[in-house]
Amino acid sequence: MRQRRGLLVSDLSKLLALTWNVEEWVPPAEKHIFKFHSKEDLKKWHLYSDSEYGGLSSASLEIPDKGDGSDCTGVFSGNLSVDLSEGSKWNISRSGFCGMRSKKFDGFIDLDGYDAIALRIRGDGRCYISTIYTENWVNSPGQSEDNSWQAFVFAPKDSWYTAKIPLARYLPTWRGNVIDVEMEMNPGRVLGMSLSVNAEGGAVGAKSGAGDFRVEIDWIKALRLP
Repeated sequence: MRQRRGLLVSDLSKLLALTWNVEEWVPPAEKHIFKFHSKEDLKKWHLYSDSEYGGLSSASLEIPDKGDGSDCTGVFSGNLSVDLSEGSKWNISRSGFCGMRSKKFDGFIDLDGYDAIALRIRGDGRCYISTIYTENWVNSPGQSEDNSWQAFVFAPKDSWYTAKIPLARYLPTWRGNVIDVEMEMNPGRVLGMSLSVNAEGGAVGAKSGAGDFRVEIDWIKALRLP
């Protein structure tokens, strides 16, 4: 009987240990990826626009000094132009876009176990594009470009909003065009992210067209959805 009781205690200990290990595998409900509260935070990003290819759009990313003691947040703003500079050597098919992309770093952002990307933003009524870059495992061998996955995110005008985008909603793209093929993202090998805006396109009812744009961004997180 003592031997049987000893076996039961031993089995229970193993079960508790297994349960503890399983809980270790479950990630926290949310994971901070980027925040935009200081100039140091903004140094992790770089800007791009159609001006690199003969366009006339412009963008900035800054932390405004509010002067009232309130929390600072990053502001991505600029002007979208669909015109091209005279005498441009580039032959681009479209203009009117700007973006901010995280800089390269060693390693990966591991989003295994998470279901969605969340962005806390306050915008101008435009529709922005959230992009996730993953390690190249879809493109043909020899191509150096990262794989990109994109989803629209609406930025309501003058109101803070937490946009939650399921990872399943991100579509594979190549140079801004959706790839018409079924592919699956590898969330464990994320190399970076970007937020961009185009003069044309986006959700129905969202502001579009050339002109100024402005979106405040507080943070970007990964979420486990209930």
